[in-house]
Amino acid sequence: MKIRIATTLALLLLGFAAVSFTQTATAQSGAGWVTLFDGKNLDNFNKVGDANWRIEDGSAVADKGAGHLVSKASYGDFQLRVEFWADEVVNSGVFIRATDPEKVGTKTAYEVNIWDQRPVQEYGTGALVDLGKVNPMPKAGGKWNVFEITAKGSSFTVVFNGQKTVDNAQDSKFANGRISLQKGFGLKDDKGVASDKGVIKFRKVEIKAL
Repeated sequence: MKIRIATTLALLLLGFAAVSFTQTATAQSGAGWVTLFDGKNLDNFNKVGDANWRIEDGSAVADKGAGHLVSKASYGDFQLRVEFWADEVVNSGVFIRATDPEKVGTKTAYEVNIWDQRPVQEYGTGALVDLGKVNPMPKAGGKWNVFEITAKGSSFTVVFNGQKTVDNAQDSKFANGRISLQKGFGLKDDKGVASDKGVIKFRKVEIKAL
């Protein structure tokens, strides 16, 4: 009986140690990461523009208008993870180091593009607009995707679904600024009117300071 009790206690201790180790390893793997959006609320962002952002099924969704979700905090050097779903026609993007939170664009920020139908596709989905070309351009439409964006000093790297699309692009215009999630205008019709059609969803946004 004593041997059985001792054996049982030893197994329990080993199990506890294994669980503790797993929990510690998980915590360490997430060390330094801060969640900006977890599907529950937009408390870390301000809405700019007239895009119809709302929370649906754990995602920030917009399918009308054009505008941005602009982070309330600014960031310099960081790693950024963004999970998103885009349809084939939507013009969207993730802007980083946005220096003017009321006028987010490529003149005041860096844009990692989400736009499968961009006329100049070398700066379409997966590209750093005007700085880091992508060839061939990957497609984001109709599925969930992940951007991993690294900004350190004047160097920028973009990984799209595990594929490096921008490798060490260089620019030093903007050293610090906001993160912005975009719902933009797409292609113009024959009357020159830009379309606001398309759906963009953001499911999770995390950032880690470097």
